[in-house]
Amino acid sequence: MKRPCMDVNLEELDRIIERGTHAPLSTSEGEKLKLVLHALAAMLPQPRCTEKTKDVLEQSAAPASENEPEPVKGHGCNGASSYTGAHRVAVPHPELHAGDPCPGCEKGKVYPQKEPKTLVRIMGQAPLAATVYELGRLRCNLCGEVFTAPEPEGIGPEKYDETTAAMMALLKYGSGMRFYRLEKLEQALGIPLPASTQWEMVEDEAELIQAARDELIRQAAQGEVLHNDDTSMRVLRPARELSDDRTGVFTSGIVSTQPGRRIALSFTGRQHAGENLRDVLEHRTADLARAPADV
Repeated sequence: MKRPCMDVNLEELDRIIERGTHAPLSTSEGEKLKLVLHALAAMLPQPRCTEKTKDVLEQSAAPASENEPEPVKGHGCNGASSYTGAHRVAVPHPELHAGDPCPGCEKGKVYPQKEPKTLVRIMGQAPLAATVYELGRLRCNLCGEVFTAPEPEGIGPEKYDETTAAMMALLKYGSGMRFYRLEKLEQALGIPLPASTQWEMVEDEAELIQAARDELIRQAAQGEVLHNDDTSMRVLRPARELSDDRTGVFTSGIVSTQPGRRIALSFTGRQHAGENLRDVLEHRTADLARAPADV
């Protein structure tokens, strides 16, 4: 429906309203104000009100049922107890101690609470951090002997401590970060760490954890169901026997499942998944049946 056009004289409307504050309006003045108000109301957007909307509003305004559980507070944020790997710092009160008079009521005594107030602060840092110890040196101006400050306790004699190779291996084989990517990240953070150095360190330390790997293979062989699959893998300089006619290199993934436990194994080399699964099952206890391969 097309709205009719009408001319509105604001000065005339102002005069009508001013006179209406002192004396009754005439019939023509009242009709004119009514026409303007109706025209203005027709230009405003009309609210949509349907039975469906009404039902929804009534349901939302209804009181919650006594059987409905209350929403859990916290809005999905992790509490301080979730940060099990965080470094914890105990901060004592700077002025009050156990048994001191209460500064509030000045009658009672204050005692420590079982649970402290917790604050979580997260900061960024390099996966592998470096510390440079600058040992002061003094030289005698007569005999020339140099006296160097002793090394701090606990730093060890090695440049890379035992946690360095463990973190490199965890980043690469546990999180998929390649050595050259870690090299670029550490270089951007001012810590040189060539990919070749990472490889040599992880290779040297691999002998120390070989016993843990063998135990994982033994436990995986006792699983109720074993799944295995292959994917191709590029190796720059694979070691092969002269009589080996195979050209492919595979990474086999084997997952052993049993109640409450899953063990994942990875093997990279010339053997395919079936052969790697055969080698794992060689460690299976004799009184357990061999599970069929699930390829």
